[in-house]
Amino acid sequence: MKDLLCDGFQHTVGDLLVRHRSVLDVISKLQESDARINRAVAKAVTTCGCIRIEADKQRIPADARFSDIKSYMDSHVSGKLCEHCREVVESEMGQMMFYLAALCNVLDLNLYDVMIKEHERLMMLGAFHF
Repeated sequence: MKDLLCDGFQHTVGDLLVRHRSVLDVISKLQESDARINRAVAKAVTTCGCIRIEADKQRIPADARFSDIKSYMDSHVSGKLCEHCREVVESEMGQMMFYLAALCNVLDLNLYDVMIKEHERLMMLGAFHF
């Protein structure tokens, strides 16, 4: 079912993408969409205030086991996106997914296959992937 959704999305992107068919157009639009996500999150902090960013050094005890490290890590985000900010961030993420699917089309890749391969790498390598 999920592969049908992903394949359907990629097919729809292929049908709708008319103006930006060049790989150069697609990668620049993908980069622009990434910047728009960052801007939407920043505006949620600075304009709306529904979330706050309180960042400092991650503190991990020297004797912490690797399996426990995740419990010491902090996202540095407090609060929750309000409905408006959530809609804006989701919309910008959708645009980014659109251009990612478009890049897959231009390069003759299947987005679902890319996701499956990455999932397999994550499962095989676990935390050592990063």
